[in-house]
Amino acid sequence: MRFFLIVALACAMHSYGAENTPPNVVLIFADDLGYCDTELYGCDMVPTPNINRLANEGVLFTDGYVSSPVCSPSRAGLLTGRSQQRFGHEFLPNLRGESNEGLPVDEVTLADAMKDAGYATGMVGKWHLGTAMEFHPVNRGFDEFFGFFGGATTYIDPTRDDVKGTRPPRLTPSGEWVGRDSLQRGTKTVQEDEYITDAFTREAVAFIEKHKHEPFFLNMDNYAVHTPIQAKTEITAKYEKKPKTNQKSPKYAAMVESVDDCAGRIMETLEKHDIAERTVIIFTSDNGGLLGPTNNAPLRSGKGYAYEGGIRVPLIVKWPGTVKAGTTSSEPVTSVDYFPTIAEAARVELPEGVEIDGTSLVNHLFSAGKESLDRKAIYWHFPHYRHNPGPYSIIREGPWKLIHFYDGPMELYNLKDDLGEKKNLASSMPSKVKELDARLLAHLESIGAKMPKPNAEKK
Repeated sequence: MRFFLIVALACAMHSYGAENTPPNVVLIFADDLGYCDTELYGCDMVPTPNINRLANEGVLFTDGYVSSPVCSPSRAGLLTGRSQQRFGHEFLPNLRGESNEGLPVDEVTLADAMKDAGYATGMVGKWHLGTAMEFHPVNRGFDEFFGFFGGATTYIDPTRDDVKGTRPPRLTPSGEWVGRDSLQRGTKTVQEDEYITDAFTREAVAFIEKHKHEPFFLNMDNYAVHTPIQAKTEITAKYEKKPKTNQKSPKYAAMVESVDDCAGRIMETLEKHDIAERTVIIFTSDNGGLLGPTNNAPLRSGKGYAYEGGIRVPLIVKWPGTVKAGTTSSEPVTSVDYFPTIAEAARVELPEGVEIDGTSLVNHLFSAGKESLDRKAIYWHFPHYRHNPGPYSIIREGPWKLIHFYDGPMELYNLKDDLGEKKNLASSMPSKVKELDARLLAHLESIGAKMPKPNAEKK
């Protein structure tokens, strides 16, 4: 198998013209897009033909995870390839006033590594990793930025006739982008009249077209389908007339369609300029779907929670000419794996003297999902009460998942037999609980994770 992978790697590098041009990389990171918000996993939801096509042309992961069930920590883990507990970013940063909270400036980002290797680097969409200039995307490895800093904003002035939805509390009466919620091009505030998902798509397309003759890395962080539930009227009308599915909200369905349209426009642009065959695309979400707006069944719970609905997300990797199209993988992978995977695919050096927690998926992808990753477990840790329910830590090893609630009893599930986490096996399998918990706590100690102080943060 190892010989086969070496030969496959050599062939792949030749097909990409390794001696001249490394592959482009497009990372599409949706916001709050749940496991069952698309058609990828057989859910009766919104038609997503472009995302389906992406899966049919790449590898669809059934057990794709993020390092956090809330957005800012998961973004920090993805961009560093490290457990965010190593540098204390397991929370939602304060964005008010002169906040000094954000992704620590001594952390090397994926954009830093790509830029140092000669890639043009662009960030479009939601940042949410600090508002001070030291945290600004243009100071964290990105040559270009179009987006906003905050965790939540508006999509467009909801009083317009072409919009359906509610006004978020921070939108000015005129619908302007101002203050800490400002929309920026580079470091300058700009105004935008388009629906924000369409505007982000436009900017992503423009970045690709600008850099089509050189290697580029595009971090496309779509804001949809985060609240407020706000959609274009003409798309919403389609779902108001359609028979009801498991997605009950026509506005939410319209928002999902806009995410699908974004993926389609990006693929069309790559094909138009004959660079699709040398572009790696990763499509995923920053955490599970928010309970209320969406239905995460058959997964339990949603965003913010320790259960699968909070941390398991859609994941596709497309690598033309290298990865067998139409492959499905059940290997558990997580968002911290993308840094080393992209670095290896793009032949970019990992930062020296930095402990990377992610595992490169390249060999697994080359083997069409047949070669397992060289690790025993995946871990999560939330030491704060601001996550609901919290605090808790998690270990997944094979089919086994142990949730260590610090203010409650342990919960143990066999995900192979019980994907919906309905049957807690902790009381009937105490030895398995003890074994997994010992491994979990040893891991947390090894990365210097902050442990919760019981009831100290409860209000």
